[in-house]
Amino acid sequence: MTIRRIGILTGGGDAPGLNAVIRAVVLAARNRYGWEVVGIRQGFDGLLNGAPIMALSETVVHDLLSRGGTVLGAVNKGNPLKRPLRELPNGTVEYEDLSGAVLRRIAELEIDALIAAGGDGTMAIAHQLITQGAHIVGVPKTIDNDLAQTDVTFGFDTAIVTATEALDKLQTTAESHHRVMVLEVMGRNAGWIALLTGVAGGADAILIPEIPFDIDVVCAKIKTLRAAGRHYSLIVVAEGAAAVGGAQEFYIRAKSDMEGRLGGIGYSVGNLIADCADVEARVTVLGHVQRGGQPTPRDRWLATRFGTAAVHLVAAGKWGHMVALQGTNLVSVPMEDAIQIKTVDPNGDMIQMARDLGIVFG
Repeated sequence: MTIRRIGILTGGGDAPGLNAVIRAVVLAARNRYGWEVVGIRQGFDGLLNGAPIMALSETVVHDLLSRGGTVLGAVNKGNPLKRPLRELPNGTVEYEDLSGAVLRRIAELEIDALIAAGGDGTMAIAHQLITQGAHIVGVPKTIDNDLAQTDVTFGFDTAIVTATEALDKLQTTAESHHRVMVLEVMGRNAGWIALLTGVAGGADAILIPEIPFDIDVVCAKIKTLRAAGRHYSLIVVAEGAAAVGGAQEFYIRAKSDMEGRLGGIGYSVGNLIADCADVEARVTVLGHVQRGGQPTPRDRWLATRFGTAAVHLVAAGKWGHMVALQGTNLVSVPMEDAIQIKTVDPNGDMIQMARDLGIVFG
């Protein structure tokens, strides 16, 4: 088929490096292939709701490389292919599939191919549309680094740098006041941010979703350190962590059109530690600071590689494929294979290395 105009959208939550992807797509598409590029605002919802498109030229994107966020906007709630229609008397929700409306909008905009940058949710929506004839390729994005088939996603390195800097700052005040500092970081079902931050920042305990924790193990570690003369401790907790036999904690419960918002486990852990270890504990919830700000040079480089590679996938007509990093090589993988969540192996070498250092996981 002949490609004249392509579109790009950024779905799900924002991540450092999204603007670098947009820039790379525009520059590669125009310089290598002479294609026109337009931006879809507000992800797939923007297609459904008729949001105006954004013309993307070299002039528009020239200064995007170091900017955080996404100039196209992002939506991380709801699914246009499973839109809540009404709540039934029995309490269940009836949904409608608006994929036809999304496909018609793509046709109306005369978009020959679409590049979707996002995580597992975005890739799942894209895959469904592809089965109905849409021409879409994917770019993996998530600060959680939990998308299968790629070793790393852009945004992850920036999140790790941000979280490690926070832990470094907490270490000095923890030492000064002889306190236990608990840092809650993002990580719904995968503990990659907590694990790498904890090891890089010298944490004494790391609590992740993949390993249900026993608070007594954490308290025993703190008591051992105090007995040895170190009167402070650092604890990193992923927001999705849970105690043995317990459940994840939410500060906003799920609704028909929105997933629940995890959070609060850091405070629970802090209170439990204060009780069982008889120490002062302070809790810091890093939250969306991990998503914001300028991407690191590593994320800018990776995002640029991904964006350029996605353009080449379009040129090759590899619909339904996503670019991925495996080792040092860029490859393309079937999008349906990438939708699976990549979690930390509780018995893997990374966990064993941390245990060898004396870090406990509860």
